[in-house]
Amino acid sequence: MTTSYDVKFWETQRKTQGKAISFVVRWTVARKSKSKSFRTKGLADSFLSDLRQAAKAGELFDIATGLPVSMLNTEPEPAGPSFLEFAQTYVITRWQGTAPRTRETEVYALLSLIPALVDDVSGHPDDDELREVLRSHALLPKDRRTDLNRSGTLALGWLQKASLPLVDLQDPSVLRRALDAISVTFAGEEAAANTVRRKRAIFHHLLERAVEKKVFASNPLDTIKWKPPKAVTAVDPRTVVNPMQAKELLNAVPRVGRTRGVRLKAMFACIYYAGLRPEEAADLRVKNCTLPASGWGLIVLEKARPQGTKRWTNSGQTHESRSLKHRAKKETREIPIPPALVAILREHIKAYGTAEDGRLFRTSKGGSYSSSAYSYVWQEARALVFTEAQVNSPLAARPYDLRHAALSLWLNAGVPAAEVALRAGNSVEILNRVYAKCLDGQRETINGKINNALEE
Repeated sequence: MTTSYDVKFWETQRKTQGKAISFVVRWTVARKSKSKSFRTKGLADSFLSDLRQAAKAGELFDIATGLPVSMLNTEPEPAGPSFLEFAQTYVITRWQGTAPRTRETEVYALLSLIPALVDDVSGHPDDDELREVLRSHALLPKDRRTDLNRSGTLALGWLQKASLPLVDLQDPSVLRRALDAISVTFAGEEAAANTVRRKRAIFHHLLERAVEKKVFASNPLDTIKWKPPKAVTAVDPRTVVNPMQAKELLNAVPRVGRTRGVRLKAMFACIYYAGLRPEEAADLRVKNCTLPASGWGLIVLEKARPQGTKRWTNSGQTHESRSLKHRAKKETREIPIPPALVAILREHIKAYGTAEDGRLFRTSKGGSYSSSAYSYVWQEARALVFTEAQVNSPLAARPYDLRHAALSLWLNAGVPAAEVALRAGNSVEILNRVYAKCLDGQRETINGKINNALEE
């Protein structure tokens, strides 16, 4: 071994290749140049500090390796799992306890994070290809993974090699790289505030799991001074129809198409008169309904039937019954329904009966309506009722806006917020923040009341 005391150091250099960032430590031993790359500035600075301290202590440096004698033949500490490996474990361990939409939402956040948290490794695949490999293979349970072609196999191999060690997320610069990634869309545009906040929450929760596994003493994301964009949580009052407009829309629905519109009127009526979510109406069964010949009826909701992507559902189907939102399994919700809805449901059952499992709303072949199918009917009904300006406005732009109209109507009618929350399946806090809006067309009435008070 040939050694020397002739050692000089240079400042750490930052190197960027595509989206990958590395930090290079440069020094010379006996005038021979040496360098070493690190994924983070913290690791680079730590290594350079060790070299400087060895030189200051008068150690000899090996000319071949460039290292002080005390650092030769030392085994590096295990880096632990990569961010990719930990993200895979995170998704799989949460699979059984989460709803299909939650699974999809978590993976969607990781599609932004995993390709961003990589090292400077040659052969970087296209980001779209990396996301497809993650979406269809790497972030799914083994029995749900699609087979990869040669290109996909190479992309996954690159990602496994390049993914940063999870411990590197202690470095603030790495965390900011991750936050930058969730702040933009896959096309590089500014992401919606709600999307950014949701992805940041998932990232934070993943790191909490890392704290549980003793990878970190505390969540490193809590040390970053980063303010998420402000998200809009309140319902836009411009979307809320008044009772007359709601009735006109419901009467127009049967005029859309040959059979689809007439079969969907009662479903839309449940959203408006009972304040149901669309997925709750989709799973409504005859056993859930008390429909007297006159007077008020009752709906006892048991489950919802949300639409999802097949790869994320337990059954592999796009629709499957689940427990109610914000409710424990088998917990129900009672909703008194007015005579108008009772009559519509009685008429619907008389005309179309029920599916084999008792569901009220299904296609002519017994299936569930897709969100695109009933949204199309809704847009056609809007075009039949509204003026061109209203059609191009946010007014009742989605079927879900009927629920907003229902809850706003109940609140403006003087129903206590606690009772409205009970019927709607929300907390009072959320109700007051999100749904307590005035009806379309009430502004003149309210202004008149204020004007009368001013004139007294």
